[in-house]
Amino acid sequence: MRPLLLLACLSPLATLLPATASAAEVCDIPPRFGLSPLAVSIVQTACNENRLWYRPFIDRDGRAASLSVTEAEDVHLADNGLVAWQRVVGYWRQSGTLSPMGSQPGASSCMAPPGTRYTDSDCRAFLVDNPWSAAFISWVMTRASVPGFTRSPRHIDYIRAAFQNSGPYRMTDPAQEKPAPGDLLCYLRDRRETLSYSGLVQSLGSGAVSHWKSHCEVVIAANIGGDRTLYLIGGNVMNTVAMRKLSLDRSGRIELPPAKANASDGMELGCMPGREEECSFNRQDWAALLKLVATAATALPAPMPPVPPVPPNPDGTPGPGPSTPPQPSPLPAPGSAPVAPPHAPAPRPGVAPRNGG
Repeated sequence: MRPLLLLACLSPLATLLPATASAAEVCDIPPRFGLSPLAVSIVQTACNENRLWYRPFIDRDGRAASLSVTEAEDVHLADNGLVAWQRVVGYWRQSGTLSPMGSQPGASSCMAPPGTRYTDSDCRAFLVDNPWSAAFISWVMTRASVPGFTRSPRHIDYIRAAFQNSGPYRMTDPAQEKPAPGDLLCYLRDRRETLSYSGLVQSLGSGAVSHWKSHCEVVIAANIGGDRTLYLIGGNVMNTVAMRKLSLDRSGRIELPPAKANASDGMELGCMPGREEECSFNRQDWAALLKLVATAATALPAPMPPVPPVPPNPDGTPGPGPSTPPQPSPLPAPGSAPVAPPHAPAPRPGVAPRNGG
């Protein structure tokens, strides 16, 4: 066969090779050379949790592509260890972010060991009513032994710390800086106007930022095999631990999706059958890229706060006494997925997504 004819025959196959290569699960690819051990630990911790929740994800078009188990369900995760709601309780307890929520109904019940009908129901209601995305990020940073991280039930607290050059992260413009594994990408939510990076910097500098609602996710990988895709993992995304895909430009910077449109009165127009262009979970006010500047983990994880006493039961009898928080189920070895039970739960259409913190 002539060389030119051979090349013509192979060209369709060649066009398929990149798609085949990019089909590999990004969490199963070994960390790239030169990545700091701290960044590797952050990425592996987040990836292990996404595996446990049956790898749900949002695709590059902002569509919910997979969803199996959600936050308050009494369904075992992929390692056959804790059930979903107990795993979320672990994020709250083991990150030290549950104590600041003590005034919220059900928070004290989440301190009790599982197994009591009253406290279990009360705790599961707390999980539904309170966004846990910041608790998840704080838990990841605790498990990865990230030094000086501001653990909080609100993302804005560690965004502010990064803006003030305090701790392991520095706040940068996501439209200008290239994301790398271990970084955090954050957006502002439930606001009438889009601020972007410049508006957030101005507000933080003037002291106008208090308990603003926001959301952050861990950067897992960027541009694997030249696929121009950014991979993120966050908690309480679609009420689970989900991966998100965003597009990158040729230089490796994020192609920020436009924020959601607002009406003349400032109210969000939202996703409706006649406005399908608004129906993207990726259309957010991505205002901050927190760059990881620390490279070494702390010698030991920060100690967890003591468990406070549990209030009496409604009938006046003593409630379950304080106990050591249950330990999470063992994480799988880096690079390997846990063994799922024989019948994984079927996706549940119609579950309302929720982010927060």
